[in-house]
Amino acid sequence: MYRIPGISLLFLLGIGISNIGDWIYLIAYNLIILNKTGDPLAVAALYMLKPVAVLVTNGWAGSMVDRMNKKKLMIVLDSFRGLLLLVLPIFTSLAGIYFTVLLINMASAIFYPASLAYITKLIPEGDRHRFNALRSLMDSGAFLIGPALAGLLLMTGPPLIAVYLNGITFIFSAVITLLLPDLENKRTIPQREKRIGFSELKADWKLVRYFSIKRKFVFRIYMIFSSVIVMTAAIDSLEAAFATQELLLSDFWYGVLVSVAGGGIIVGAIINTLLADWMKPLGLIGAGSVSLGAGYLVYAFSSDFLFAGIGFFILSFSLAFADTGFTSFIQKEVPVELLGRISSIYGLAESLLILFFTGAFGLFGQVLSVRSIVVTGSVILFILSLVLFIQTFKSPIGKNVRAKRTASS
Repeated sequence: MYRIPGISLLFLLGIGISNIGDWIYLIAYNLIILNKTGDPLAVAALYMLKPVAVLVTNGWAGSMVDRMNKKKLMIVLDSFRGLLLLVLPIFTSLAGIYFTVLLINMASAIFYPASLAYITKLIPEGDRHRFNALRSLMDSGAFLIGPALAGLLLMTGPPLIAVYLNGITFIFSAVITLLLPDLENKRTIPQREKRIGFSELKADWKLVRYFSIKRKFVFRIYMIFSSVIVMTAAIDSLEAAFATQELLLSDFWYGVLVSVAGGGIIVGAIINTLLADWMKPLGLIGAGSVSLGAGYLVYAFSSDFLFAGIGFFILSFSLAFADTGFTSFIQKEVPVELLGRISSIYGLAESLLILFFTGAFGLFGQVLSVRSIVVTGSVILFILSLVLFIQTFKSPIGKNVRAKRTASS
């Protein structure tokens, strides 16, 4: 049985602490902005800043990540986010708040490809799947612990206390990252390669295009899986409206429904961790996505809390498997020296689609019933998941390995 090395445990601890802090800060500023303006649209704008930050950064972030020392970059980004959160309460105008939150989200958008590349270098290939499963468990734990801790803090003091605590968690995460090994040296990243201009960015985009053409199967899996995630984001944007207007749930029962989803993620992540040695990434992607689509269909056609809860549990349970399989697949099939650029530029396309479909679903929700939009989105999602499931059986990867073994014998 695989035991978590101390270094890996440190990294998981840092990620877990910062993820818990993310939920605390998000919930706190939802209340701060709502109390300040009384306008739900102003709160919705807070959520829109995350995909906007991805659009602003992902065109060039990968180029920077692949040319810089990942450990040092993560320390800087965590420290930067922590300091911004500590000064955020100074701003009283909405413009100042939104701008600062945008900077925080931009740092988070850069942190993801940096941490993905660092993990790929830190964890041996045979151990990555279990590590990713453990990280999924850590993320799902944060999904439950973060809001619960935020609620406790909000019961005992003003929302700004929660914001300050979140800033401290990022600083603490940076300190933990200081204890991690430096996996790169000056020879790995020459000084001349650190300079990034327009010509370097243009060359990087061409490199990503060349990779996409050469590794068509990897590109296809990445794009179809991203399309599934896009549809989940669009459907989730109508989650509160669907629960309260179509299912007629009170705020309390809607909160219970969200907790059911959190429980599904945790159960899925635990089982995923226990069975990591027996499951392949492509199998997890295909089966997890189909089960995810089925869960959304149960949820979309539900008429009461019971069936909505069953759908929520299935979809969240399945997402733990699909996400872990996808991360492990990308770490294996994308060269680590290209991981930052590939994940950033592909992520840029995903964010554009999320903005488009979320906006379209919101617009259609003004003229059509919320249920009709959720059902339509869930059907599209399920079809995409079936396509993805079929594609996982067309993998040329195993065939290439078998062909090489036959040739060598």
